[in-house]
Amino acid sequence: MLKYQKRQLLNSSFCCVPSCSVSGKFNSSVSFHQFPKDESVRAIWVRNIRRDKFVIRRHTTVCSRHFMQEDVVEGGRRRLKPGAIPVLFAWNNYNLPVTRPSVWQRTQREEEDEDEGEVPIDASVALCHDYDSRPEPAFMDLAYEKIHAQQQNRCLPLIDELFLFLVYLSLGLKERDLADRFNVHQSTVSRTIRTWANFLYTVLGAVGIWMSPDAVRAMMPDVFEKYSDTQVIVDCTELKCQAPSSLLLQSEMYSQYKSHTTVKGMIGVSPHGAVTFVSTLYSGSISDKELFKQSGIIPLLDENMAVMVDKGFSIDDLVPGKVHRPPFLGRNSQLSREDVLATQEIARLRIHVERVIRRIKQNKLFDSIIPLTINGSINQLFAVACLLSNYQNKPLVKAWAK
Repeated sequence: MLKYQKRQLLNSSFCCVPSCSVSGKFNSSVSFHQFPKDESVRAIWVRNIRRDKFVIRRHTTVCSRHFMQEDVVEGGRRRLKPGAIPVLFAWNNYNLPVTRPSVWQRTQREEEDEDEGEVPIDASVALCHDYDSRPEPAFMDLAYEKIHAQQQNRCLPLIDELFLFLVYLSLGLKERDLADRFNVHQSTVSRTIRTWANFLYTVLGAVGIWMSPDAVRAMMPDVFEKYSDTQVIVDCTELKCQAPSSLLLQSEMYSQYKSHTTVKGMIGVSPHGAVTFVSTLYSGSISDKELFKQSGIIPLLDENMAVMVDKGFSIDDLVPGKVHRPPFLGRNSQLSREDVLATQEIARLRIHVERVIRRIKQNKLFDSIIPLTINGSINQLFAVACLLSNYQNKPLVKAWAK
């Protein structure tokens, strides 16, 4: 690992390789090397660095971190062996420091030293956390065996890793806070969260949550007697997220309803309150109708299934069956008596999907503004929170318990 130290004799050297922020101001173990005079070797350097319209000047240098250790001659002033070529870069899985670490990260603590000494970061650790491949359900038993076989290489026992993930999801604690609480490094916390998000997304997603019409009718509460053909109640929810730097992405993610950049998803519940459908998260500017269209729920419906929605869902042309939705006022000055009664009846039944969404958002992770750093796993985190709500909570209404 590169140790940052402020030099006593500063120099203006810096590395010209993209994604490398090493300079002569902060380094204690890096040397800077000019491009070779040999045209053939210089051409290979330029090709490996991958910079468009690159102009080599007198002070253009490459730091020693991009060369193999045997190519750097130690002793006195560091120099390169003749014909040495830079081959270590961020795009070939060689981790380069992007920014100077914070004071908290540079401060070595006794607990972290002990953890890092016991569990070096090597290929075995990466292997035991690799659930990104999303194996088919038929291979789950083999996956479990591999997990247990690699347990000796873990910083935490499996049960503690799962507990750390659930604490992160339900309390929304920062990774640095969790690192202190579990006495591990912050990078271990980040890796554990991503691992378990992908793993639970795979395991819980392998269990079909969409219910057949017969199963829905068997669990149908008596209050749905007038709307007994209802298969699913759907509604959209938005999660506030950090604004991206791109103005185009900001405009796509900006929600007029929330007056903030958001991601938006659709949740479907059965009449008795179980989550039976979870969509992918989309940018906050998408309309309810367009989200319903792109969510993938339409192929699950047929002409005998009715969908209950709010007024914002004008989906009559998308659903093969009925749509139970409160009536619109239209050009009339006021609703008729029948329309008022229908609005009240549907509102009393449709409110249950909002209760389910409120249960899901009791996970404090979704209370605050979601940082861009977890955008790569926010879909998995949201889906896991929705699927876990089917196992964690009691019935929405006590009278519905069977």
